[in-house]
Amino acid sequence: MSGRRAPFPLLVTAAIWATLPAPIHAQRDITELRAQAEQGDAAAQFNLGRLYVTGTGVPQDDTEAARWYRLAADQGHAAAQHNLGLRYDNGTGVAEDDDAAVQWYRRAADQGHWEAQFRLGRMNANGTGVEQDEAAAVRWYRLAADQGHAEAQFNLGRMHFNGRGVPQDRVEAARWVGLAAAQGNTTAQVTLASMYENGAGVPRDPALAARWYRLAAVQGDPSAQVTLGYLYDNGAGVPEDDGEALRWIQMAADQGYAEAQFALANLYLNGRGVSQDVTEALRWVRLAADQGYVRAQFNLGLSYDNGMGVAPDAAEAAGWFRRAADQGDAAAQQNLGVMYANGDGVPQDFVTAHMWLSVAAAQTTDGARATALEGREVVARQLTPDQLAEAERQASAWRPTPER
Repeated sequence: MSGRRAPFPLLVTAAIWATLPAPIHAQRDITELRAQAEQGDAAAQFNLGRLYVTGTGVPQDDTEAARWYRLAADQGHAAAQHNLGLRYDNGTGVAEDDDAAVQWYRRAADQGHWEAQFRLGRMNANGTGVEQDEAAAVRWYRLAADQGHAEAQFNLGRMHFNGRGVPQDRVEAARWVGLAAAQGNTTAQVTLASMYENGAGVPRDPALAARWYRLAAVQGDPSAQVTLGYLYDNGAGVPEDDGEALRWIQMAADQGYAEAQFALANLYLNGRGVSQDVTEALRWVRLAADQGYVRAQFNLGLSYDNGMGVAPDAAEAAGWFRRAADQGDAAAQQNLGVMYANGDGVPQDFVTAHMWLSVAAAQTTDGARATALEGREVVARQLTPDQLAEAERQASAWRPTPER
């Protein structure tokens, strides 16, 4: 056996690796690319711009990226024109400028660049950087859609569905949405599922609806996950299965999707697919309410009002009712009106009570409307003519203010 020691292994820490220069061949490639770009080669200019975007082999520099893209774009390089338009669209490396974005998108789109065609379609649809022109939007979307651009296919389907820029045609809408869905576009998959669920442009088919929801759900789309959970909860298009309902709704709730958090709260509250747990139900309903989900805010208000799972707290109840009422929830508006009338959790204020009961009555029908009107009449007896006029003025001026 030899007495020689084995050499120590070479240790290089992550910090040292981070400071090592790029391999010699990579440096040579960039030097050659830069030389070609400086000589006016449009493809080299475009590729050098891309390196500055990512900071690959050069310092990351959005301004320098835009400069090289412009040099290539001025020579008619379609991808550079599109990328330059995108930078004006987002204000990256250049000042944000919708007009310039449209001009560069158009130059690329005229050369058949499908992403530029899609983005130009969207700008025409929204009237961004151009006069709103839905017919032009449809034309650009179709050019990109015919090349297989999934988002363009979906947007074209939506234009046909709503009759924007083209005559309304829900069968044609379903065809375009279906093409996008088949490419894995989750928004299209969810939309197509909804069309099958409701029989809009396609025959009603709960099983096909569930299939498309599932395809989007397995890709992580939370709206599809929570809807698939509802289908399992109700046995619509799939066998009724509380465990599967819980599984899919939990997936969406874990992503922070407010509707799913509220649905999960209800499963815990009612013991569907899981042991009944009011504390856990309240935890999930609060998460949804904190995000501005109206039904969760109203239910959390009820919990504090009735002392369900929490100590009764009229002020806390009024606070949650107020957030839901401000967003347009009629039941919350009515409860808040009653609380102001009674001075329950808020200072007694008959003007504000009358205002909220008026707003609630205007948004409801039948029994709920009759109850709100009855409460308003009781409150009106406490008001002077000037106070009544002020309450009516406030109700007339009220507008919902969504939180999200």
